Amino acid sequence: MPGINLSRILANVRGWHTHRKIIVFESDDWGSIRMPDRATYDVLLSKGVRVDKCPYNRYDCLASEEDLTSLFEVLRSYRDYFGNHPAITANCVVVNPDFEKIRNSDFKEYHYELFTDTLNRYPNHLKSFRLWNEGISQNIFHPEFHGREHLHVARWMQALKQNLPETRLAFDLHLFGLSTFISKENRRSYLAACDVNTSEGLDQVKNILTDGLSIFRKLFGHPANAFIAPNYIWPSQIEEYLSDQNVRFLKGGIIQSSPVLNSSKNKIIRHYTGQINAYNQVHLERNCEFEPSLNPGKDSVIKCLSEINTSFRWNKPAIITVHRVNFIGAIVKQNREENLRQFRELLRRILISWPEVEFMTSSDLGDLIVGKSERN
Repeated sequence: MPGINLSRILANVRGWHTHRKIIVFESDDWGSIRMPDRATYDVLLSKGVRVDKCPYNRYDCLASEEDLTSLFEVLRSYRDYFGNHPAITANCVVVNPDFEKIRNSDFKEYHYELFTDTLNRYPNHLKSFRLWNEGISQNIFHPEFHGREHLHVARWMQALKQNLPETRLAFDLHLFGLSTFISKENRRSYLAACDVNTSEGLDQVKNILTDGLSIFRKLFGHPANAFIAPNYIWPSQIEEYLSDQNVRFLKGGIIQSSPVLNSSKNKIIRHYTGQINAYNQVHLERNCEFEPSLNPGKDSVIKCLSEINTSFRWNKPAIITVHRVNFIGAIVKQNREENLRQFRELLRRILISWPEVEFMTSSDLGDLIVGKSERN
């Protein structure tokens, strides 16, 4: 295995510890559109938008029936010491922009549609939500709340009104998520949905989260237990509000970028797993990663195994970030097939290296930390 990473050690020093070998797979972006299809990708590339330089723009899409079936087959192929399959904690958004209604309002009004309606307009996606529910019933797919949409609504709508050329081109092709580093436009990210630094913006985010949490409950039949902010950016002021909405767990990547009201700067806040805030919410922070789509040419299996080993040496659960993009083949089939091959190898080697391992969802782990788990 590669050498020890000091930052990973520091991430594991503070917080909740356990001698149990616990693994959680945290996966973001489910439900959100990114690149609609290969034809759209080709059009953007032909127009000089370097979508080939961003893995999310190159590979990521709503999960098709084949994507979900392939992923679930892998998950069902392995069991831990207690007989549990590995589970994907699928941090999802519940709506996407309704492009035609926005256009019909002459870009003066924002409209959205449920992501289940978006699925119905994509080929090979009609049964995708049914597969979501099958995965939920089999305890291999566990949705949690990532936001109403993976979109900074006010920022995007303002850019559309200003007729920014790449933004309008993307809009015409029914997408919004062009990464800033491939864009020629001088703008901030459209994906950081909670990146607000005014009182008005904060109120807007609270209203959006209220709506999103309500939709989540209607879609899945239960309230969301956990929240992870898009791009790990959220103002700390929304934590009390989320607590009032019964969100018990806050998730992220150790470092929170917190917008400061009435300032153009964000404050960096470090968190650790087991940290409890003033509203009795528990932080669950990622300390490992398996992101082969984002790290081409690197051995993602070896890297992840090393980080798991470091976590376990410090008696911490291994919370592994693995974005949806790694499981998507609707645009480039090889992306899904190669990454699932690596995922199989990762699971195989985990079970060999730590036979006593326990696969959990983030809610399972949060319940264990606060003493509510039946497996405690």
